[in-house]
Amino acid sequence: MEKFTRNQRISAITKILIENPNKIINLNRFTEMFNAAKSTVSEDLIAIKEILLKLSLGKIETIPGAAGGVRYIGGVSEEESLRFAEELCMILKDRERIIPGNFLYVTDLMFNPDVISKAGKILASSFNNKGVNYVVTVETKGIPLAYEVAKMLGVQLVVVRRENKVTEGPTVSINYVSGSTNRIQNMTLSKRTINKGSNCIFIDDFMKAGGTALGIMNLLKEFESNLVGIGVLIDNIEMDRKLVDNYVSIIEFEGLDGEDNAILNVSKKIKM
Repeated sequence: MEKFTRNQRISAITKILIENPNKIINLNRFTEMFNAAKSTVSEDLIAIKEILLKLSLGKIETIPGAAGGVRYIGGVSEEESLRFAEELCMILKDRERIIPGNFLYVTDLMFNPDVISKAGKILASSFNNKGVNYVVTVETKGIPLAYEVAKMLGVQLVVVRRENKVTEGPTVSINYVSGSTNRIQNMTLSKRTINKGSNCIFIDDFMKAGGTALGIMNLLKEFESNLVGIGVLIDNIEMDRKLVDNYVSIIEFEGLDGEDNAILNVSKKIKM
């Protein structure tokens, strides 16, 4: 069988780990792939662990036991998080993004793979130690961001619908009050989606008063599950009263200035 150099092994192992965040990979997979001893692979992993920590690109954890192995937990450096948030603020300050009703247009960013990938890594790093089983979002704009967070945490994405769909089978539906408009709205989720006793986080693109997040919390109670965290791309801090307080965000929207320009800043709730 072909032999591989140390550099070749380290490159391949790093790629496999980063492409499978939070997934336990048995060392036997690497020993068989490279026809190498466990001690050799272990030395390779030490080198990978050191460089990832130095560059703030995440960490490698070793899980002992017969079913153990190693797993990659994603991370983002403080400098990278800050740079991304500042760049995003500059993009969103463009006056052309203000649409009738003084709303901020963000749809293009929510479907921009580069933006959503970086935002997903930043938000996911806030929940690495929460024991998350599911990432939950509400259709539709928040789905790409929630998907990236779920991917980085290595868990299932769950999408809550605004109305029942025949293809979902039996569902659980609740009414909730929008925190910004005080209107009664509905959300529904298939009974098959979430296991009882699960830990979930809610990810969305924009938070106004937090009515949707509170609705998600109440919906999860119907599944005997817990909402252990909330993450949003943009937090509208114009709202005097929030219905939830356990959340993180990347940037803050303070409204418009006298010339109708958006006022945005790096969020004080961002994980650094």
